[in-house]
Parts: sequence; C-alpha cells; structure tokens
Amino acid sequence: MFWNWLTTIWFAGWVIPVVMLFIVPVNRKPSSATAWLMLLFLLPWLGLAIFLLLGNPKLSRRRRDEQRKMSELIGKVVAEARTHPESAAILAPAIPARDEPFVNLNANLSSLPAIGGNAVELLPEYNSVFARIAQDIDQAQHFVHVEYFTTSRDEETECVFAALERAAGRGVRVRMLMDHLGSRKYPNFKAMRERLTAAGIEHHLALPLHFFGARYTRIDLRNHRKIVVIDGQIGYTGSENLIKRNYFRKDAIYYDELVARIAGPAVSELEAAFATDWYSECGVLLTRQSAPEVAIELKAAGEVLCQVLPSGSGFEDENNLKLFTSLIHAARQRLVITNPYFVPDDALMTAMTSAAQRGVDVTLVNSEVSDQFLVSHAERSYYEDLLKAGVKVYQYGAPVLLHSKHITVDDDIAVIGSSNLDIRSFQLNLEVTLICYGESVVRDLRKVEASNLLRSKPVDLGEWEARSLK
Repeated sequence: MFWNWLTTIWFAGWVIPVVMLFIVPVNRKPSSATAWLMLLFLLPWLGLAIFLLLGNPKLSRRRRDEQRKMSELIGKVVAEARTHPESAAILAPAIPARDEPFVNLNANLSSLPAIGGNAVELLPEYNSVFARIAQDIDQAQHFVHVEYFTTSRDEETECVFAALERAAGRGVRVRMLMDHLGSRKYPNFKAMRERLTAAGIEHHLALPLHFFGARYTRIDLRNHRKIVVIDGQIGYTGSENLIKRNYFRKDAIYYDELVARIAGPAVSELEAAFATDWYSECGVLLTRQSAPEVAIELKAAGEVLCQVLPSGSGFEDENNLKLFTSLIHAARQRLVITNPYFVPDDALMTAMTSAAQRGVDVTLVNSEVSDQFLVSHAERSYYEDLLKAGVKVYQYGAPVLLHSKHITVDDDIAVIGSSNLDIRSFQLNLEVTLICYGESVVRDLRKVEASNLLRSKPVDLGEWEARSLK
C-alpha cells in the first residue's frame, strides 16, 4: 500500500507540470507564465498549491461580472445623457487633437468619457486636506460617500468623522467603504466601526478577508482607492488615506501626499467608481430608484476637461498601465513622474528610457526613505539603467516619505491618483486615477513638483555605480 501511494505521488509529480503547461500560459504575460512553470517543474506539489491560492490575479468571476455590468450601465447612462441638450456640451466637449487618443483609450477601458466644466484644486498639505473635506461635508445636503484603503479614527482624522456624524444627524445619507486589510491593523478599528453604526452611517468592508470556503479571498487583492463624493458636486481623490500622518509608526517616518479637490460634472465619475464598489460589497445598486438622493445634476463649475479611470483586477485589462505607458510614449518635451513605489514592468521601463533617449526631459521623483524594505531594494535596482538612459532621478529627503502619485506630460496633461508604479497596482489592486487635460492643472502641478524637487537630492550616476560596488 505504501509503495502504491508513493508511486502515485511520484507519477502525479510528473503529470502536474505537463498539465499546467497548457493551463498557465493562457491570458498570462510570458514572464509571469515562465516563472510559474519553473516553480511547477521544480516543486510540482508546492507549486500547484501556491498556484491555486495566488495564480489568478483577477477578482472572482462574480465580481468581474459585476464590474462588466456596471461598465455597460455607465455606457448606457452616458449615451442617454448625451441626447439631452443641457448635458450634451458637458459630456461631448471639444477635445484637443493631441488629447483625443488618451480620451478614447480611457473611455474604451472604463466607459467613462472626458467631461468638461470642472474646477480642480491641488491640496499638498496633509492635515489641511482633512479640514477641507470636513468643511465640505458640513455643507452636504443629500449624500456623502467615502472610500479609503486605510481608515483610522484618530486625533488627526477626527474632524472628518465628526463632520460625517453631523451630516448623518441632519438626515444626509452617509455611506462608507474601507479596505479590510488596509484598515484593520490600526488602533480602535472595532470601536471606530461601532461608532459609525451608532451614528447611523452605513459602512462596509471592501474585499473582506475570508480564508476558507467559497468566499475565500486572496489577501493581496486590495481596494486601494481614495474617494470622497459630496452631493455629486464635490469630490476628492489622490494618494492620501484617512489616517494620521505618521500611520502610528514607531520610527521617524511620516508622509507627504497630494489630493485633488474636484468641483463639477467629473465628480459623477468618481461617484460611478464608488457605486461600483458599493454594489460589489453589499449588492445594492445606487440608482435614482433605489437611492434617489444620489441623482446627480451635471453643473459646470470651471473650465477643466477631466476624466476618471478606475482600474484593477475586476477589469479585463491593466487600465492604469496602458494609460501610463501611452502617456510616456506620447511625451515630446517634458515628463515628470512622482511615485513612492517604482517597480515597473518591461513595458513601462522601456517607455521611460526610450523617452529620455529620444530627447524628452524625463524626471523620476522617488523617496530617500521607504516603509517597505523589499520594494525599496527592488526600485533602486532600476536606477542605474534609468540614469544611463538620461532619466533624472531624485530622492525626496528623509525622514519624509513622498507618498504622492502624479505625472505631468508636456504642458497639457496632469495625472493624479492612488496608483503606484508596480505590478500590484497594475494587476491586483483596485485603483482610481484622475486625468486633467489642459494647461491650468499642469501649471499648478508643476509648482508642486518644483516644491518637491527643492526637498530632493539628485542621484548621480557615478556615485550610484560606486555605491553599488561597495
């Protein structure tokens, strides 16, 4: 009997790699498929177990179907709204020829069009963001929707929670989503949720952790979005979570961020991203019928052309990666990329180095300190190739970690969002990105970039090579 079992296990050890040879490469990048197959051939049983747990970078079929359903619904709503004279000019604005390819790309990926008539304000001061959000919540009349990867009620975020409680107390409908893994590790998580319930605030965990059974969820598939929507007229998005500036760390590190405050019709696209996640987590579709308070009137508040691009493992494509590589390839004069976690894939790395080699002024702003040792080591391994290609690399000064995620392309495209430049953000995490077309937001973002560079040190190629040899 023992030898029969041993023979079966040995035989299966040969069968597993052969069978997986036909399964693994399907809809998978060659580099990823090669890595999985190497593991399966070297350690068949262990490799199979890991593949079953982590091999599929997508959300469950149910959630992907929900995302597809929401994208189709959004497309129908946009098409119908374009037939009304009062919204046609906003939903079908004049688009500069230079920007049209990106507008079309993003619309095809997410069903969300470019929308005119917006005002965009950049907020680089950490705690002033919370104060500004609280002020806007205090003016809410119909609804407030809040979604964060990390949510913590502490001395710095208290003003936002107090404003949410005041809003709920006067009859405003308040809904809140927080990523389970991103929030549960911080102090008073349970007490925070109990207080939200007591205040009449609807709240749900995004991508709640389940380790067994049919509801099993991968621990590395997270909702990394940061969204606030107030009455459908004011919205916030960017890199900043709802937590105190040092994240309760014991070391000296604290964080600098960038958040965009949007007023105008483009807020409806942030609301669409929130509504999709709300539907996925609790099965409630926020429509005029089920939630009449969320009916949004498209009212112009400025002149900026904006577009929101949600991305993540609920989509068939890597939406944010396609956007970023397309923008980099299109740059002609100047490209500035600010991101705390830079672990690019081959396509993004090639786009950046080739841009520099064809004469574009390419700058990458990273941080001198990091809160993730392995990521820090990985991202620094790319510096030498970037510097040799002519990319300027700057490190933001310690002990502050520049956690902002933004890009400027020439003088007419600004990108602000939650997405890191790594495989997790491209393939796994749910992210949201705001694209602003036109010179006005780029000018404002250039000022933020200039301020960041004053606090940064350039990385010299010779010194970096000498450092690598020590």
